Amino acid sequence: MKRIASLLLGLAMAAAALSGCGAQGRETAAQEFPDAVSIVLSDDGIIVDGKAVSTDESAAVHTAHDIVCYESGRDFTYGEGTEADEHTAEEAEAHTVVHITQPGTYALSGTLSAGQIAVDLGEDAEDDPAAVVTLILNGVDITCTVAPAVIFYNVYECGSTDEDTASETVDTSAAGANVLIADGTINNVTGSYVARIYDPDSVVLSEDGMTVEDSEKLHKYDGAFYSKMSMNVDGGEAGTGVLNITADNEGLDTELHLTINGGTINITSGNDGINTNEDNVSVTTVNGGSVNIQVAGETGEGDSIDSNGWLVINGGAVTAAACSDSGDAGIDATMGITINGGTVAASGNMYDQIDGGAQNYVVFSFASRQNGGQTYTLQNADGETVGTWTPANDFTCLVVSSPDLTAGDYTLWQGDTQLAGTMSDGVGSPGGGRHMGGEAPPADLDPWQAPEGEVPENAGSEVPDDPPERPDGEMEPDGRESPAGGRGPGGGEGGQSAAGLSKTFTLSDGGSFFNGLSPTETTEASET
Repeated sequence: MKRIASLLLGLAMAAAALSGCGAQGRETAAQEFPDAVSIVLSDDGIIVDGKAVSTDESAAVHTAHDIVCYESGRDFTYGEGTEADEHTAEEAEAHTVVHITQPGTYALSGTLSAGQIAVDLGEDAEDDPAAVVTLILNGVDITCTVAPAVIFYNVYECGSTDEDTASETVDTSAAGANVLIADGTINNVTGSYVARIYDPDSVVLSEDGMTVEDSEKLHKYDGAFYSKMSMNVDGGEAGTGVLNITADNEGLDTELHLTINGGTINITSGNDGINTNEDNVSVTTVNGGSVNIQVAGETGEGDSIDSNGWLVINGGAVTAAACSDSGDAGIDATMGITINGGTVAASGNMYDQIDGGAQNYVVFSFASRQNGGQTYTLQNADGETVGTWTPANDFTCLVVSSPDLTAGDYTLWQGDTQLAGTMSDGVGSPGGGRHMGGEAPPADLDPWQAPEGEVPENAGSEVPDDPPERPDGEMEPDGRESPAGGRGPGGGEGGQSAAGLSKTFTLSDGGSFFNGLSPTETTEASET
């Protein structure tokens, strides 16, 4: 399996990890959950409630060497994987699968260097409100090199799966898949993925011997931590537990809804950091906790958070860095993004439209690629710092939101260098539109700035049939509908004009947008 290099996720992640270290973390990891089944993992033998784990398939917890992975040596009727996705029988056999087959609460601790936790309550579980499993991560370290390290197959599905009734509001409190990150513990989950495997009963060969497009999926699990059903992730009462996910492909995935209520979740992934993948249905909700994502880009692409339905942020702290080398976003949702609270810092090379919410946000689109690891500071008119962000990856677009963002004048600094930009009612992006199509942007990615004294007629609107040419003769990037609350060019009180860049960023209530950010003269930022 390809190993993703260990990457820093910023000072916020480092501080979060340290909060569970040392003697206090070890003592808390040893705490008992009297109502839970204790599962202590070890390469030398797994202990369940003080006894050696059973190999009897009828036991609530048992082990086997039957991991689902994409097998090597199969023909084209097997699935859609490539040679890079294949694993030998020897690789698969080396993994111990800890099966959980009955409802209940299970506290996991210890280390499993080649294995998987697999929850499956049977084919009828989806419609059974009692088919609920809670996994307490109580100081656990699990590595799986051929498939997800943790997977929920069949449990109760509480959420709507109907596109006709889908909405951005969903209650997952009764979900059958639940994860609790125990206070004071550090938990490491390192996992791979399973490429699409066909259901043998659905494979039909065409006249030329190829499979038809409607061959049905038997298995396909893209994330290191994966659920086929809606899932909740919670922290303990103090919220000091940490879950570190390292993924070959995607990080934390569900096939329907995902709700994050607490704990600290740090994700380093080869592709999307978080993905909920039911088209036009899935809802990803962040109510609390700390979510820190860095897409390492092993696959060459990846949004930091990608919801194929809605993304709703009500609280907590979200730090999201998309792949450096692709047209992906820090936060992305096909049906819309709503920010009602919490703090958000999302960086990437594409802006996905925010539809609003109860909290102000601002979008900074830079004139050239910015290097990851640099610190950006936003100060109000009194010189007070209202936000500091250090995107982990290279980027061209930074989206930030905070309860401290109010209407008024601000300055933005990169280190000690003040930045300037142009206020607009939308954000331009090379390659165009709400999405850039996932292709890698050029190294000198450069959103078009209008010639001095000119304002493009279609700025922040849909692209006209005959768009104007760029100054260098190239076509102007695609546009998009103006998000609610945006300000038009020249509308700021801080000396903003269409003729050039302004060092004053005037934020309005709702969403504010600034293009073409570039450095001005180097000077000292206020230390207030």
